Amino acid sequence: MTELRLFSWNVNGLRSVMKKGLLTFLELHRPDVLCLQEIRASASQIDLEPLLALGYSLDFHPAERPGYSGVATFSREPPQRVVLGMGEPRFDTEGRVLITEHRGLTVFNVYFPNAGRDLSRLDYKTDFYRSLKRVVDARRDAGEAVIICGDWNTAHQNVDIENWRGNLKASGFTPHERAVLDEYLTQGYVDAFRALHPETKGAYSWWSNRPGVREKNVGWRIDYHAVDVATMPSVRAARLHPEVMGSDHCPVELVIEPKPSQVSRS
Repeated sequence: MTELRLFSWNVNGLRSVMKKGLLTFLELHRPDVLCLQEIRASASQIDLEPLLALGYSLDFHPAERPGYSGVATFSREPPQRVVLGMGEPRFDTEGRVLITEHRGLTVFNVYFPNAGRDLSRLDYKTDFYRSLKRVVDARRDAGEAVIICGDWNTAHQNVDIENWRGNLKASGFTPHERAVLDEYLTQGYVDAFRALHPETKGAYSWWSNRPGVREKNVGWRIDYHAVDVATMPSVRAARLHPEVMGSDHCPVELVIEPKPSQVSRS
């Protein structure tokens, strides 16, 4: 069975990263599925021809607010099904969820909300996490093989952040946010990278834009692939690509070999 290489990347502006090496990245890595977050644009604002020329099927879910949020999924094979949002307008207007199916795998491309420096959006973020989990759980309970990928905007464990002692009250690492993320990882889903690399330190996917921070690898790991427990045995690899520039995040990769039953289900 052919492996599927699924990448996720918060590009911090699709128009910007198109000028900073996205096409080179696609040509070099040839992802089967690329889930992008924080695209900050609609399809009409992007020069799609170079992407189409590489053979990708393109699906977008932009935010209603211009220049804000938004997700897009690029696929080498057209998805078997595409769903924009999760059916709740207060979340869907921000363009945070795009659901696609590939070879019997249900992929949730998600840009989880940031709680804000002052935690003013903590309740919104919490509600989003829990509302999405109900949608994901329903798919899983119906027998679908589920992968949730994207920018979760939360570092889960101390090992996932360089300066964890100094960030215990910081947005993205508060005990409350970590506990809400833990509701996924203790209730049926696996952080694929951490499961395969339990002792790895210094593995981060986001760095502040302050000078020298990325060079010193003072980062956070907040971009994950969460795989449902039944599907996790099909995972072959999980990797980070900090060498890829163009955004304050780096791409994260999951390699999975769909089971024959998953492929035939579609």
